[in-house]
Amino acid sequence: MDSPANGRPGDARARAAQTKRDRTRRALLDAAGATFGSQGWARSRMEDIAATAGVSAATAYNHFPSRHALIGHVYGPLVGPLMTQAEQDIAADRPVVEALQDQVRTLARITFRHQRLTGAFWAAVQEYTIKVSGPAAPDDDIDPRTLAPIPEPLTLLIAHGQRLGVLRTFPPAAEISSIVVNLLLLRSINQPHEPPEDTAELLLTVMFGSLRPQLLSEDAGGGAPFREGR
Repeated sequence: MDSPANGRPGDARARAAQTKRDRTRRALLDAAGATFGSQGWARSRMEDIAATAGVSAATAYNHFPSRHALIGHVYGPLVGPLMTQAEQDIAADRPVVEALQDQVRTLARITFRHQRLTGAFWAAVQEYTIKVSGPAAPDDDIDPRTLAPIPEPLTLLIAHGQRLGVLRTFPPAAEISSIVVNLLLLRSINQPHEPPEDTAELLLTVMFGSLRPQLLSEDAGGGAPFREGR
């Protein structure tokens, strides 16, 4: 039977190996973020990302089986906190309209701050959607839509508001949240100089025009009913 002393070298080696894997993964994510953000989706090769990270292409593929998975893991942390916020808002019984406005404004700021990376992510999503010819599957660990599920916090909040009767039940939560996110990503690419508050105003008008149109009719001036700070 091995003594504790005999087990320590193996434990140390295992910890060292895990530390090395974690560092390699972090280096690949950092290199990918910089590469996708500067060169875009089409010009960013896995081999170049691996070289920037100081590892072989084979090592890069061992960590991330495809560029689609890699960019999903890069973009996911940017939007991940929004799901936590949505869950906290629901638990705290925060007004749904208020919570949705904050979500959309935060998304607009994220995409504005990370425009080139957002463009690369959107291109990857389009390419993968065509490849699989269908919606995202929850068990697909390569699909960037699964790894960075941008519409999910909006879907959660909208569905909650529809159950409460605060929002209209049509369009369905998943449909309108996808429409809003797709419009957001398109404007990030096609209108790169648009201030995020203007983008958010447009998105909120589209969303609440479908789900709570009285918010627009209540704005007597017909101006910008969702302008932050009004």
